[in-house]
Amino acid sequence: MGNGVFVKESKTTRIGMSRMQLLVLGGMLFSMFFGAGNLILPPLLGLQAGADAVPATAGFLIAGIGLPVLGIIAVALVGDIRQLAGRVHPLFASVFIALVYLTIGPFLAIPRTSTTAYEMIKPLVPGGDSFVLAAGFSVVFFAVAFFLALRPGMLSRILGRFSAPALIVLIALVVGSAIFGGLSDVPAARPPYDGNAASEGFLAGYQTMDLLAALCFGIVVASNVKEQGVTDPKKVTGAISVAGIVAGVLMAAVYCGLSFVGLSMAPAMPDAANGAEILAASANMHFGEVGSVIVAAIFLLACLNVCTGLISCCAEYFSEVCPRIPLPAWAGAFAVFSCAVSLVGLDSILAFSAPLLGALYPPAIAMMVMGLAHGACDKFARMWPWVVLSTAATSVVIALRDAFAPDAWIFLDALPGADMGLGWICIAAIAAIAGIVHSSIEKKRA
Repeated sequence: MGNGVFVKESKTTRIGMSRMQLLVLGGMLFSMFFGAGNLILPPLLGLQAGADAVPATAGFLIAGIGLPVLGIIAVALVGDIRQLAGRVHPLFASVFIALVYLTIGPFLAIPRTSTTAYEMIKPLVPGGDSFVLAAGFSVVFFAVAFFLALRPGMLSRILGRFSAPALIVLIALVVGSAIFGGLSDVPAARPPYDGNAASEGFLAGYQTMDLLAALCFGIVVASNVKEQGVTDPKKVTGAISVAGIVAGVLMAAVYCGLSFVGLSMAPAMPDAANGAEILAASANMHFGEVGSVIVAAIFLLACLNVCTGLISCCAEYFSEVCPRIPLPAWAGAFAVFSCAVSLVGLDSILAFSAPLLGALYPPAIAMMVMGLAHGACDKFARMWPWVVLSTAATSVVIALRDAFAPDAWIFLDALPGADMGLGWICIAAIAAIAGIVHSSIEKKRA
């Protein structure tokens, strides 16, 4: 090597990769899940959960870390998301995948990058609450993101290499300051965490959208493992599992730390509406105005980098599905649409995301579980449409009720676990039995 320093290669483990390779893969998974937009969720959870922050955070970790890692393993086992969703029905696969890309793209995730960045710089700008300033910021933000999305070259790579490490250092400083500052008072849990804190934390974890992203990009992780010379399916699964543990530990440390920041800020700002507001206030409290400027700048770069990647990724997918429309046109359309959505503000985007993700996550979880057990499920092929479609129908009905008539009672509220937002599990279990019976009848007729 150029500097004359040689590193002895780690011994290969039982799963065909060295410890160093597994650590690198774990870092890759961490970087996939480590988005600036996700960082605004745990502080608000910690602030609102109060004395019940521990069970609420535990539920959040299961949905925000456990499900995505299992999702990547499920995709690795069956091939890719098309093969996974295609077991239900080809039309369902097309619609579901499109909805997933739109959700982790222009519907939610892309607009959230702009609003998160603006929430961080708003306290530093005179008249920051002005709609005109917010709109002007969004226009400039998405214009730059669109420009970079069409030129994924040196500038984008520099942004990515700088923003992620800087964001990690920033989080460590903010969390460390909050820990050393201690807790002056721990308030009682507030809605929605004053009832079933763990299940509400689990539902809050939907807003990371990482399970949806994992189903789409899990094939990339599996391909990376195979490029290291590991081709045996069991070893590929083992490598991803170990790497998932590495990434999960890192993400858990980040999420727990940020939840503590929110808990520590509860006495000072009990009426905070979003996590970006909490992080900005914490940075100002511990580091002053100069620190707040640095925090805002780092978040701005990180959000811009994430936004650029999402626009490029979504445009690439839809240009493949509909090649008559070129990639730049898709990218421009997504940038303009996302800019328009961002004008409603971060609080409105987060409120809108709950029912949409409530509709998408249950069928995604059902497919993930069946993908992990695809060997058994494939023996009863009718299980796939029965379980996933019934789960999807149930979650859509509940999501529509939550969006338009949240106080209305529907028959699905009588299901076990419905009060925790998990009534669809009962429907999935019944559908699984129906799918087995249906498959058995077809086999006998054949």
